[in-house]
This record gives sequence, structure tokens and C-alpha cells, in this order.
Amino acid sequence: MFGGERYGKRVPNERERRVIELVAQGLKNSEVAEAIGTTEHVVKNYLRVIYDKLGLWNRVELALWYEARRHESLVQV
Repeated sequence: MFGGERYGKRVPNERERRVIELVAQGLKNSEVAEAIGTTEHVVKNYLRVIYDKLGLWNRVELALWYEARRHESLVQV
């Protein structure tokens, strides 16, 4: 969907997209957990799955990935 050989081809689900959005805003895992009504441990698990799906290594790459694609969803609406 987003192209590029480096990134995974799987698409994050709705809950994962929310986690990505909050992490890209600079929230800590504990703050993300509070925002989505879960525990910090669950957020860490979400991040592991998200990194694997997208072929990323860390929060910085995730935030950059999000910023590069953030406007694509606005164009499609």
C-alpha cells in the first residue's frame, strides 16, 4: 500500500493506527496506555507488532513513517 522495499507490506489495524498516531505525537507508553484504556505492557506489545508489520526498528522510525503517510489518508477521504 505504501510502497518501498524496506517497509513491510502489512497494514496496521484501527487500534494499531491509534497507537501509531499517539506515539508520533510524542506520548510515552504509559500515556498511550491511558489514552486507549489499556496497560503499558499491552502498548509495548502493540509496538512490537507494529514494528514487525511495517519493517521498522524504533519510535523515531515509526514517527517518521507516520508523518510521511499522514496526509495520504486525508486525500483519500
